[in-house]
Amino acid sequence: MGKKVTVVGAGNVGATAAMRLAEKELADVVLIDVLEGIPAGKALDLMEAAPVEKHDSKITGATADYSAAKDSDIVIITAGIPRKPGMSRDDLLTTNMGIMKSVVTEITKVAPDSILIIVSNPLDAMCHVAMNASGFPKERVIGMAGVLDSARFRTFIAMELNVSVENTHAFVLGGHGDTMVPLPRYSTVAGIPITELMSPERIDALVERTRNGGAEIVGLLKTGSAYYAPASAAVEMAEAILKDKKKILPCAVYLGGEYGINNLFIGVPVKLGEKGAEQVIEIELTEDESKALHASAAAVQGLVDDINRLG
Repeated sequence: MGKKVTVVGAGNVGATAAMRLAEKELADVVLIDVLEGIPAGKALDLMEAAPVEKHDSKITGATADYSAAKDSDIVIITAGIPRKPGMSRDDLLTTNMGIMKSVVTEITKVAPDSILIIVSNPLDAMCHVAMNASGFPKERVIGMAGVLDSARFRTFIAMELNVSVENTHAFVLGGHGDTMVPLPRYSTVAGIPITELMSPERIDALVERTRNGGAEIVGLLKTGSAYYAPASAAVEMAEAILKDKKKILPCAVYLGGEYGINNLFIGVPVKLGEKGAEQVIEIELTEDESKALHASAAAVQGLVDDINRLG
């Protein structure tokens, strides 16, 4: 293949991302997990599908052996635990912070020039942990959130108007969670703003459904969370980087004054290419949109403050 992507975490998101990467023939894939046999088993299963799916990507699995990730171009990190009943937010933060630090420390030893795509939750906060643990420049640590949230918004727009999802474009900014900021003014169908195609009430309903997109799926599954769409979102980002597409996607990146936000990972439009997050695109926001974005940033800052307090 020539390109190499390591996926850390062989759960549903990680394994699906590995499958998408291989079937698109974007790179050879390494799947790493702490659970004995799981990454190797899933990798072998995916390899045995290759003759049917007609790709020649190599997929290998390793149990906590980061040497397999040597010289990876991109590392997608999905490792972490979901919040369990009775678990406080501090408990979740402490556990996932420890996992992220451990993973990133090992990755920096074997793939010091890689670009990190963070999928683990709480996403924006975990980006801070990854950047601090790696020492990587800010353009090489990118959070996957806006692509997923925008895809959900696009899906709901297409369903509402009975049009192809390929005709839809949408932007969702801010943190990954209840405070995300969908932007109807910048969301279009074949170039037509959705504000001209549906009532404000319907737009508000779709915005609210987008904000609750993950929770809606958790409520339906009852014993798990979304993984097909999150995996696809991470792979779209990886493809833009591997192919140096200069594709503009909403991603969580470390801002240094853009949008009036400093020293914080937050979702904004970003140009992705071979160097990672190559440019933050600043778009004009209304006063209400700007307030919403800064409120979202404040929520992320609260998580970062918690991480700093927990050490």
